[in-house]
Amino acid sequence: MSILISKDTRFLIQGITGREAVSLTRENLDYGAVIVGGVTPGRAGRDVYGVPVFDSVRDLVAVHGPVEGSIISVPSAFARDAAFEAIENGVELIVIVTENIPRKEVAQMVELAVLRGARIIGPNCLGIMSPGEAKMGGIGGPAANTRQAYSKGNIGVMSRSGGMTTEIASTLTAAGLGQSTAVSIGGDAIIGSTYAELMPLFEADPETHAIAIYSEPGGRMEAELADWVRENDSRLPVVAFMAGRFMDEMKGMRFGHAGTIVEGVEDTTAEKIARMQDAGISVAERIEEIPELIKKRLAEVN
Repeated sequence: MSILISKDTRFLIQGITGREAVSLTRENLDYGAVIVGGVTPGRAGRDVYGVPVFDSVRDLVAVHGPVEGSIISVPSAFARDAAFEAIENGVELIVIVTENIPRKEVAQMVELAVLRGARIIGPNCLGIMSPGEAKMGGIGGPAANTRQAYSKGNIGVMSRSGGMTTEIASTLTAAGLGQSTAVSIGGDAIIGSTYAELMPLFEADPETHAIAIYSEPGGRMEAELADWVRENDSRLPVVAFMAGRFMDEMKGMRFGHAGTIVEGVEDTTAEKIARMQDAGISVAERIEEIPELIKKRLAEVN
């Protein structure tokens, strides 16, 4: 079992004829994804690696019926309209890889998704991977590399960094710990699904036995996660790695992603680590320590 996607998940790609989207299409198809079509206004009738192109999501749905998911890979100026179009045509899972979308527009997308019962992953993310099941996005890169880094198993992975999602998965795989589902949640200040918002899905998945997280300075996501774990008495051991510890003395400095701006004490790595540890979350000093910490935590609950 996995969360969010499975081998039967049918999705489309908005902006499919763009350079990055063409690569995404190939990578996802090679991993076995079920891509029913793509959308680029004015390009109907064409195809990308055999995937038919439509002028709109409405046209695609009229031909193929309801579609569960969409990858949005369009210029930032058009991302909000693309998300609105997908949501209003019944798409329930939307992975937005586009970056540099204005915060106000992201907030509007997330609000509409909540109103319509849809879920957004991202923006500025690489998507979702359920090893041996499905891949939705650029996570892991080419299919051969994805299969090398990811293996089927019982560890859920969440990361604000797309590349580090794969790095953690690869480290787990090398240690004999496969993954149930890995989610690149996005590095922007406003995103569709935070750690705490995804935790109930992992909690309900009997094949997920523990969680590994890669985190960064800035924002409230770690505090929300710690509160959720504590308040819900989570059955899942959680191990986190916190990057950017050097930033604690550099308030207002950006580290990597738009969301990693330290504005006050609560945004510092020291405070985040303390909050997580108080909630029973183990914090690794180095990424290589994650597998052993997970094995230790699993042994304690079994």
